Amino acid sequence: MPETFTSIALGLGLSAACGFRVFLPLLAVSIAAATGGLPLGNGFAWVGTTPALIALATATAAEILAYYIPWLDNLLDTIATPAAMIAGVVASAGVMIDLPEFIRWGLAVVAGGGAATVVQGASVALRAKSSVTTAGAGNPFLATAELAGAATISAMALILPVVTLILVAVLVAFLIRAAGRLLFRRKQAT
Repeated sequence: MPETFTSIALGLGLSAACGFRVFLPLLAVSIAAATGGLPLGNGFAWVGTTPALIALATATAAEILAYYIPWLDNLLDTIATPAAMIAGVVASAGVMIDLPEFIRWGLAVVAGGGAATVVQGASVALRAKSSVTTAGAGNPFLATAELAGAATISAMALILPVVTLILVAVLVAFLIRAAGRLLFRRKQAT
């Protein structure tokens, strides 16, 4: 049972990291699996292969660079929002081991996809606000913070999954509260 809870915590931490950057958490999983440090669920052995590692490293580098190009960062958010949800589902389902398939996929879709979507949604809102208030000049700083968030949460999830789950729960609660305040202020202004 402790291994099952740890794998769920790992999956949800990685899913939240997918909300900051789609491919970086998947690359972290690929590296950990390729080096033998991370067991993967049924049907996910491909993540630890050399072709997957190369593809994910290339996609990660391209994604990181794209967020530093003005206007492309906002366009990328349009594509990254559904991609983050899908990546969150894949990341969580891939590392949740010793669970019946319907529970694993149910948790992956609802909790994993949900965590990635909440984090991504907050990132999109912050980038939009930064684009409007700073004419995009603040976006590279936001891109750097998101990259740091994705890398930190991914590494922490692999090393301390239960602690990461607690931090992710606090982060998601904060993001939901902040988004609510942002939306509430907008309604009052109109």
